[in-house]
Amino acid sequence: MEWTRKDLLSLYDLSPEEITFLLDTAEEFKKVSERKVKKVPALRGKTVVNFFVEPSTRTRVSFELAEQRLSADIVNMQAQVSSLKKGETLLDTVRNIEALQVDLVVMRHSTPGAQDFIAQHLKCGVVNAGDGAHSHPTQALLDIFTIREKMGRIKGLNVTILGDILHSRVARSNMWGLLKLGANVTLAGPSTLVPREFEAVGVKVCHNLKDAVRDADVVNLLRIQHERQAAGFFPSTSEYARFFGINRETMKLMKPDALIMHPGPINRDVEITSEVADGPNSVILEQVTNGLAVRMAVLFLVAGCVQK
Repeated sequence: MEWTRKDLLSLYDLSPEEITFLLDTAEEFKKVSERKVKKVPALRGKTVVNFFVEPSTRTRVSFELAEQRLSADIVNMQAQVSSLKKGETLLDTVRNIEALQVDLVVMRHSTPGAQDFIAQHLKCGVVNAGDGAHSHPTQALLDIFTIREKMGRIKGLNVTILGDILHSRVARSNMWGLLKLGANVTLAGPSTLVPREFEAVGVKVCHNLKDAVRDADVVNLLRIQHERQAAGFFPSTSEYARFFGINRETMKLMKPDALIMHPGPINRDVEITSEVADGPNSVILEQVTNGLAVRMAVLFLVAGCVQK
């Protein structure tokens, strides 16, 4: 197929064929990082601005390295040292960036829908690197890529996403991508963090850990956000770990070959023990590795569409 989108904003917008095309393209780009010379000229002469209005480690570094591997020219911006601090609007800021003849803007923002808004006003491409609790498409793509690589398929797999679903853009993006590709998705965690309303989109909601993991082929854990703890969504992190944490005993309930995933950063001994995070079922570091290939694919395809 031919890629026709100048932006990547969410997986909700994409067809199963488009998601598969992205994954197939990422599979080819993964081979680049396995070479002695880890670079291709695919985006030579193209300029990419990484505009992160919200903190990031894995996503920011992964995008920057992906751009370098594609031979793009890169400008890194942070809100703290931009004119946003002087009162300039987000739209004026990105319009000024575009006026410098850039080709792509990779943006992370704490406000849901911020990237959708600016994409409507820019001719250059926009890639969503995370917006509030709304969407994180490249994280979901790298998660799905990792599952497909390890399990050989997505259709028919039982995937449990466990943790703070309510505040998670990762959960929402994974949910849409997995459903579109035919997986059976279970959202699990405390009832305060996994409302029943999610069932309306075709997922199973579960508030019991044993039931959530027993038949799972994949368990994708989400970070418990300490900044949310003041809101009282659960009594304490120690109690969360007791009832919903993945540890040696929990692993005995699961299929022997079940994958353990986590988008990071990990709260060790809260959502997962070190024994499991560093154990044979864990593909957490492989997710990070695959994120590079996925982001190379996204940048390449979106930039190609902007060219047209």
